[in-house]
Amino acid sequence: MESRVEHRDDKRIAVFLGLRDHVARQARERAGGDMAGSFIAEGDLVIERALAHGYALRSVLIGERRTSPLPESIPDDVDVFIANDAVLTEITGRPNLRDTLSCFTRPSPTPPEQLLSTCRTVAVLENVNNPNNLGVIIRNAAGLGVDAVLLDPRCGDPLYRRAIRASMGQVFTLPHARIPDLPDGLQLLHDHGITTVALTPSGTIDLRDVARPTKVAVILGAEGPGLTPATLSKATIRARIPMTRSVDSLNVANAAAIAFHHFAERSGE
Repeated sequence: MESRVEHRDDKRIAVFLGLRDHVARQARERAGGDMAGSFIAEGDLVIERALAHGYALRSVLIGERRTSPLPESIPDDVDVFIANDAVLTEITGRPNLRDTLSCFTRPSPTPPEQLLSTCRTVAVLENVNNPNNLGVIIRNAAGLGVDAVLLDPRCGDPLYRRAIRASMGQVFTLPHARIPDLPDGLQLLHDHGITTVALTPSGTIDLRDVARPTKVAVILGAEGPGLTPATLSKATIRARIPMTRSVDSLNVANAAAIAFHHFAERSGE
């Protein structure tokens, strides 16, 4: 159902306001109020992937200059708001919105125990709050055989718009859950018979020399500080990716991809 929006104060598009301040935006979505139970996604491909995996679409916002058709998967009864340049500038900082913005219902949190009962390969993230790194890690995990992603309370929101976009919508295909603060949260994995491998430049073992355990979790820290000493001390194995020249480490998302590929289960092995 299409309708035009002429003013930013139109209450029908209140859910889309504040997209340029990602810290305030995530706080609003987590705290409740007008953002409670929702998240914003961006782009036609992302919308299609979310719908294909059962996410409920609430509304869509597009610019009046758009000429291409909307994805056919959008239900007919979903509100589609068409905004003029002035409204788009208030929301996005630019008058020409090339991608579709959409508001989805946020699903209920998944208990981590539910995921760990069936997972063989897990990614565990500590304090990864850069949305681009978070999204790319999730995309890498989805493409390299990881069964689930577990995030500590200090990690960013995997359903934040920029993280979703960086993941190319793969956050909808890969289960994720929150775990207690690390290092205490690692006990949950150890109780499920999972070997935890902390990835760190100071690791005592070359990652190439680590045989794949029956169940494995790759633990990754934030860009820069990496994993905390307390978490490193509780991990089963502390492994490093060998580097050359004067480079001491890789971007966390790149390092994650190498580790996920190393532990990927392949036919015939």
